[in-house]
Amino acid sequence: MTKQWVAPRAGGSEVLESVDVDVRPPGRGEVTIAVRAAGMNPADTKHTRAAAPDAYPIPIGYEVAGVISAIGPETEIASGGGSVGDAVLAFRVQGGWTEELTVPAADVFAKPDALGFPEAANLLLAGTTAADVIRVTRASGQDTVLVHGASGAVGVSVLQLLRPLGARVIGTASERGADTIADFGGEWIAYGDGLEDRVRVLAPDGIDVAIDCVGTDEAVDVSLALVADRSRIVTIAAQQRAAAEGIPMVGGAQPESKAFRDSVRQRLIDLAAEGQLVVPVARTFPLADAREAAELLESGHPGGKLGLVP
Repeated sequence: MTKQWVAPRAGGSEVLESVDVDVRPPGRGEVTIAVRAAGMNPADTKHTRAAAPDAYPIPIGYEVAGVISAIGPETEIASGGGSVGDAVLAFRVQGGWTEELTVPAADVFAKPDALGFPEAANLLLAGTTAADVIRVTRASGQDTVLVHGASGAVGVSVLQLLRPLGARVIGTASERGADTIADFGGEWIAYGDGLEDRVRVLAPDGIDVAIDCVGTDEAVDVSLALVADRSRIVTIAAQQRAAAEGIPMVGGAQPESKAFRDSVRQRLIDLAAEGQLVVPVARTFPLADAREAAELLESGHPGGKLGLVP
């Protein structure tokens, strides 16, 4: 038996419960991971608020890092090889807020020594989302890119992936996020009233690409005002506005996005191993305190990534 956090009914952090579950032994093509850290993402509790009634209870958590405690017969992990005791990370999984779980080996990768377990457990959901929005907008080194919410997890990954391309990146955030944006190669600008005018002053030659990581009306409105080609505006959060305005929205459940995100996992891990993709972890919590951690996550101001440590 192992402890696992689930949403027994519709809701966010307030409904989460810790339950005892059995851990399946791994079959062919599967790996059991003893979790050393579970990643935390806004999607973890966002997706529990409006699922189909028969979907509950929903196990929480899409990414983990730990060590292999068992491996199925004739099985290799996605990065090759794999033995009991090896340090690994896994994405995308379901039910990662737990002590141990069995997952498809195709979603398991060797953990770089350069990454601690909390960092490794928070690498891929944000990283693959960032890579996806860059793909959709076709952002390149010739572009000036506006990133809304650039100090958040996805925004920080976008900054780091655009930096080697040579793109100029302007990132919105509160004043508290200014240093973070600068540290990762962006130019900070405060969001709020007058944002469009401030961007025009900072970038008089115009904005080529806008990436919305926050989903506010301000982010969408300013993007529409500044970017001529709507196919080069993308949002990860403003679903209704995207549909109404004819701009792309990406999400991990979309078949094209899912296939792309799965295909870039190893590349992102390699970048992290080389120190070119950093995961800023603000705080870790004991697994038993997952509800408290989820409340901080839902506040929208965690100050960096959060991790759960069994």
